[in-house]
Amino acid sequence: MSHKPISVARHLRRLLELLAAGAPAEDLGAVAVEARRSGAAADDLAEVEQAAEAALRVQATLRQHRRREAELTALFDTAGDLAALRDLDAVLRSIVRRARMLLGTDTAYLTLPDEEAGDTYMRVTDGSVSELFQNLRLQLGEGLGGLVAQTARPYASPDYRTDERFVHTGSIDAGVLDEGLVAILGVPLLLGSGSGGQVIGALFAADRTPRTFAPDEVALLCSLADHAAIAIDTAKAMADARAALADLAEANAVIREHSAAMQRAEESHDRLTDLVLRGGDISDVAAAVAALLKGDVAVHDGSGWPLTAIGEHGGRSPKGTEDTGGPQEAAALVEAAKSSRAAAHAVFRDGRWVCAVLAGQELLGCLVLYGRPDLDGPDRRLFERSSVVTSLLLLLRRSVAETENRVRGDLITDLLTAPDRDPAGLVARGRHLGIDLARPHILLVARTGDAARERLADAGVQYLFGCGGVSAEHDGAVVLLLPCDGTGPGEAARAAAGQLGQLIGVPVTVAGAGPAAGPRAIADAHAEGLRCLRALHVLGRAGHGAGVAELGFLGVLLGDGHDVDGFVTATLGPLLEYDAQRGTQLVRTLRAYFGCGGSLTRAKEELHVHVNTVVQRLDRIQALLGPDWNTPEQTLELQLALRLHQLSGA
Repeated sequence: MSHKPISVARHLRRLLELLAAGAPAEDLGAVAVEARRSGAAADDLAEVEQAAEAALRVQATLRQHRRREAELTALFDTAGDLAALRDLDAVLRSIVRRARMLLGTDTAYLTLPDEEAGDTYMRVTDGSVSELFQNLRLQLGEGLGGLVAQTARPYASPDYRTDERFVHTGSIDAGVLDEGLVAILGVPLLLGSGSGGQVIGALFAADRTPRTFAPDEVALLCSLADHAAIAIDTAKAMADARAALADLAEANAVIREHSAAMQRAEESHDRLTDLVLRGGDISDVAAAVAALLKGDVAVHDGSGWPLTAIGEHGGRSPKGTEDTGGPQEAAALVEAAKSSRAAAHAVFRDGRWVCAVLAGQELLGCLVLYGRPDLDGPDRRLFERSSVVTSLLLLLRRSVAETENRVRGDLITDLLTAPDRDPAGLVARGRHLGIDLARPHILLVARTGDAARERLADAGVQYLFGCGGVSAEHDGAVVLLLPCDGTGPGEAARAAAGQLGQLIGVPVTVAGAGPAAGPRAIADAHAEGLRCLRALHVLGRAGHGAGVAELGFLGVLLGDGHDVDGFVTATLGPLLEYDAQRGTQLVRTLRAYFGCGGSLTRAKEELHVHVNTVVQRLDRIQALLGPDWNTPEQTLELQLALRLHQLSGA
């Protein structure tokens, strides 16, 4: 009896030692076997066996507690990852790795829908060895994942290949076969709860051997899936927040830029307005715009001709307004200005910005900006606003010019009709109006058809705009008086004919006379201009411009000065100079040739030379006067010059 307690106690102590050491269930069961072999009594053996069964239950409980502890630790770690979420991919990889570890499966993976492609793809895998499986894409509703997504419930398949609860496809089965998977557990990634929950993906754990997943394993994977759903939703919310912040920052930048542009526009408008109030002209406005926009600026009138030009950095261009580019350039600017008027905005043409300068719909001119092809919105609006200020200045100047021109027109009328009544008074009146009649002036007389006569008067005012000249209607024509700047009357008449015709759209004939200084000389120049104008019409040169001196002998006949010597020199000068230098007789030969009606035989008899000598002299005359010397018109000029030369006694 004394050995029984000792024997039972030894076996019970052994069970406790094995439990403490975490021995497997086989070692616990071996204690009862050892008690039976040692010949323990039936009661002792039954007690040891009951103790072994209790130890096995304790061991199972401890294992379950350790497993639960590991699960809770994993869930807490996952929650910590979510709290410090920085990289969504890293969090999802951690969740998938923990799912594989806790469930003890060969692989685990997570799939997400691709909204653009309209299917589902593998986002994260752990334990996978098949590239085909890792790149697998599933159409919605296919495979075990499709069943999980449609029902929003977990599904476990102990043998995927033979499971008929879901739709099998060749691509999915091929991927699963290549990976060697057999048992698969899939749970949904749910946002929200109940019937309103949204499935945003699926989490899977899979083995390469048949396996039945326990309910607690399904619950564990569902918990991890919930964390994954939270991670994805949080990451999306953070991405949306970052996008919203970026949009807000961009909007804030736009607001700041707009505010700065508004402030700049206000300052620019104040600056331009101040220029106008201080009496600035269009060149001052152009200089201000050039400085504000950092480009070259020019202002042109309604016909495309330049009024002012500002060069780089706001300095005046050395070429000033002389570099007009010709009629083609002026026409191109007018077309661009018309396009700007139609669009109600500045337009970009031929590497420059053009903005129409308008009074209502009347095209007063255009503002042109060079060197800024990238003109943005605020600067473009500033450029367009500058055209409004320019139009106000042009209207003001035109109004002042028209008023002054009416007063000056009265002066011109008195000057042309009664120059000798009060010469000193006329000069004083002119000086009071800014016209120094004592200085040399070019006088132009312009005429067109009756239908455009009124337009010609307005065009005369516009043509003289800014040059210090004056115009007035007189005897059915427009008289323009321009300060002499070295340009001859013929050249001035041709320039005026071209620009006036362009302004009114019909041909204009212009005659030039002068230079003339003083009331009487100006009146005489006007009379000479009228005669020249009549000669232009008689000669069929309507729509052209010319001076009296350019009309040859007609100019001598029409002119008051009758510059005979000048006409003879202009016509026979080369021959006279040749005879004087070499002692030849080219002038006498030419007179004899014309006197004999162009007969070489009669001319050689009159000159008492051989006919070859006459031919040689005529060849020399042609070399000096040009190949057209024997044309009817030139012949008439030469014969008249020869007669005047002979009558002068030279």
